[in-house]
Amino acid sequence: MSAYVILIKHHTLKPDELDTYASLAKLARAGHNPKPIAYYGEIEVLEGQPEESVAVLEFPDMAAARNWYESPAYQKAKPHRNAGADYSVLLVNGVASAAISHEQEASKP
Repeated sequence: MSAYVILIKHHTLKPDELDTYASLAKLARAGHNPKPIAYYGEIEVLEGQPEESVAVLEFPDMAAARNWYESPAYQKAKPHRNAGADYSVLLVNGVASAAISHEQEASKP
């Protein structure tokens, strides 16, 4: 089942640190191949506090996402992210894409 890492940038502190982070984080993706679902695009706040940016990365499962996040290469990038901005990082388990809806289940003989 897919899993998603959601990176929410609340406030930039040091843009130069974020530039370093971006370079190192790009290298850290090698061998993990996360699929960018949303990547720092335009945000429209429907409810809650505004955020500077959001990225959503898809991984095959929770273990693959943790392997990327805990990898030595990403751990090398992470201090630059933390120095460059206030972030929240979430790991969310997806739902099975082939899940049967309640209506389909109810209509089975």
